[in-house]
Amino acid sequence: MAAPTAGASTTHQATTRAATTHPATTVPAHVFAPYVETYTGDDFATVAAKSGVKWVSLAFLQTDKAGSCSLYWDGSTSQPVSSSVYGTSFAKLRAAGGDAIPSLGGYTADTSNTELADSCTSVSTIATQLEKLISTYDLARVDFDVEQNSLTNTAGIDRRNKAIAKVESWAASTGRHVQFSYTLPTNTDGLDSGGTGVLKNAVANHARIDVVNIMTFDYYTGGSHEMATATETAAQGLVNLLAQLYPTKSSTQRWAMVGVTEMPGIDDYGKPETFTTADAKTVYSWALGKGVNEVSMWASERDNGGCPGTGGSDSCSGISQSTWYFSHAWEPYTH
Repeated sequence: MAAPTAGASTTHQATTRAATTHPATTVPAHVFAPYVETYTGDDFATVAAKSGVKWVSLAFLQTDKAGSCSLYWDGSTSQPVSSSVYGTSFAKLRAAGGDAIPSLGGYTADTSNTELADSCTSVSTIATQLEKLISTYDLARVDFDVEQNSLTNTAGIDRRNKAIAKVESWAASTGRHVQFSYTLPTNTDGLDSGGTGVLKNAVANHARIDVVNIMTFDYYTGGSHEMATATETAAQGLVNLLAQLYPTKSSTQRWAMVGVTEMPGIDDYGKPETFTTADAKTVYSWALGKGVNEVSMWASERDNGGCPGTGGSDSCSGISQSTWYFSHAWEPYTH
């Protein structure tokens, strides 16, 4: 999932809170949290209000340049991690009964070495940047969108998971509970070796991963797919892997670690991978039945029928649909 790069470096500062600090909200056991393209300049609280959703995922945070250890919204030095940037938007969303899940990485960061753990070689500094992000916005969950080059950057993978483990220790010492999720590309039968390696390394580094959110689109297998069915088989493959990685967890607990992110309409591959309005209903019922933690989509800005027949757009789905159809269909999943 894409976002632009930008900017020049600045220094960072650790921000911590006193003991027994808690996130502003708790992530529901079942949540619909579509991505909002913050890099377009959209205010995520406004998008949420227009679409009728309570929770959103925010795309993306990254460093301003390769080698930097400073985290910025969209990699822009004009948008640091600060209450003056998006603080009002977080407050509006929470006042409406929702919240936001910031996501680090994304396609552009993962192909330009500006994903935080790829860019920064200091585990302690990565952890400090994450602590600052969590403290500044009182976050309940942080997501890492790891794809492309970041899936094979073994040093970055190891640094990221070591930093997550450090932040989890920091959170425990301050009485704060924060969840961590990975968003990973998938095949129709589950994660490939890259995504599997990310999770195996997390286990090895004792980094607790609460949710594994698979991107159930852009399979690029050369054929057509019934996209709801592909979601189900991909998720089952993930659960089979989770059984190997977390053998003491029950089946119910493993399904509660699963997230799925759909790309409504025509994805980047093209019409053979078209996620329809009927697929939305199928996935909703299936997710409820399995106890899936998160349903998401790429992205809210695409939730309209403004470009019939066009695939891979950031601003429309390419299929005939009413505006906000998918948002309205999936919002009741938050409960």
